Amino acid sequence: MPTVADCLRQHAPEYLLQFGDSVPVGHRRVLGLIQRCRTGELGAFVYACESCGTRHYLGRSCGNRHCPNCQHDKTQRWLTKQTERLIPANYFLVTFTVPRQVAMVLRDHQRDGYDALFEASSQAMMEVASATKALQDAQLGFFGVLHTWGRDPLVYHPHIHYIVASGGVSHDKERWIASPENFFVHHATLVRVFKAKLADKLRELGLYDQVSEDAWGSKWVVDLKPVGDGQATLKYLAPYVYRVAISNNRIEYCDEEEVVYRYTPSGTSSSKRRRVTGREFVAGFLQHVLPPGFQKIRYYGWMSPNSRISLDLVRWLVWIYRGWTYWLGSGHAPRDIPKPRPNVACPCCRSEMKRIKVTYKDCSFLVTRSEQQRQAFQDTG
Repeated sequence: MPTVADCLRQHAPEYLLQFGDSVPVGHRRVLGLIQRCRTGELGAFVYACESCGTRHYLGRSCGNRHCPNCQHDKTQRWLTKQTERLIPANYFLVTFTVPRQVAMVLRDHQRDGYDALFEASSQAMMEVASATKALQDAQLGFFGVLHTWGRDPLVYHPHIHYIVASGGVSHDKERWIASPENFFVHHATLVRVFKAKLADKLRELGLYDQVSEDAWGSKWVVDLKPVGDGQATLKYLAPYVYRVAISNNRIEYCDEEEVVYRYTPSGTSSSKRRRVTGREFVAGFLQHVLPPGFQKIRYYGWMSPNSRISLDLVRWLVWIYRGWTYWLGSGHAPRDIPKPRPNVACPCCRSEMKRIKVTYKDCSFLVTRSEQQRQAFQDTG
């Protein structure tokens, strides 16, 4: 089956030739890296099997965050880290979206527009929570993840998912303040404040007049729902954190004229096929490429790395609030989580292979170990 990289190798050169200097440098760089990923053009890893002596050459990955080949390991590491950071409290999943007229303005001004979307939504959540009776004295802790696509990967749909604990730390840092299990903040108030704050942010950027008045009067969607202890939501969200707009397993066909891929429309369980030209595929893929260095995952409140409230203190306060009996029986007590050891299996005998050499794109050696060096390394380890 063809891959995303195969489709880009087929159609990206013509796309770049057609649009020339209007294609941003960042987009050109992403296209170049994905097309060369694991082909050997970026260098290679050389593995040796100590059981049968087979040597295996594997092209180096590009490591770009938009490459569908390079994100699986990052996803697993992120999921493990965030699972360890969960506290023994209930959580809510809050999703902020914008009307299409606003989304098109964000696409044309991505760095400023996405920053505005993060700032407006996070500030709205904290402001509305502070005005909610149950959370008036609480400092929240949450994180958000930006996505720019929906079910159909070539449709532009910017939105932010937030996972927020249903409560917060008191300002004197001496107690945990919990919100009701199935209520976080007033939904209608959250929508109204979010819309007003985003409008203010766009005014500051000089982009407000680019949005039609109809957009501000239309229905805005902010989804807010309880998700229990947060573990299932993390597992659901993890693949989307590092996943690119379209994965390799969705591509069904690619030739010099068109690309055919599968997608599952919202509200259904059956997939559909969509047929697009090569130019449409490349353009649709590039609209999801983020500005260089842009942070698509952001942490707030006591989840922020700059917070003066440690995660250990938050857990301690929650355990005191919920009681030690709950703590001991809930599975939240500290425990060692084994981390899988990465390995490469031999294609002939399935034994573990050892990496003995790394080459750069000009075929020079970055790392090389002789059999004696590797044996000495193992003996001292």
